[in-house]
Amino acid sequence: MENVDYTGLPEHMQAVARDYIETHYLPGDFLQAVLANNLVMAFARADATNAAAMQQWASWLYNECPSQAWGSPEKIKAWVADA
Repeated sequence: MENVDYTGLPEHMQAVARDYIETHYLPGDFLQAVLANNLVMAFARADATNAAAMQQWASWLYNECPSQAWGSPEKIKAWVADA
């Protein structure tokens, strides 16, 4: 997917987010919680860097991530299935 900017995300997560968007690869538990719009689970599964970057994650979802790729577990399943 072109024009998606990953630079605002924690450095160690940029490739994971890119893989999810560009190859429809199912990410780990933390990013699945973020993509599913599940704040409590996202914080529960976050490392310290990601917990501190939750505002950046929210901004990235809203401004960069394709809307059909996030928002609920069902949208994640559909995105991964559409590889």
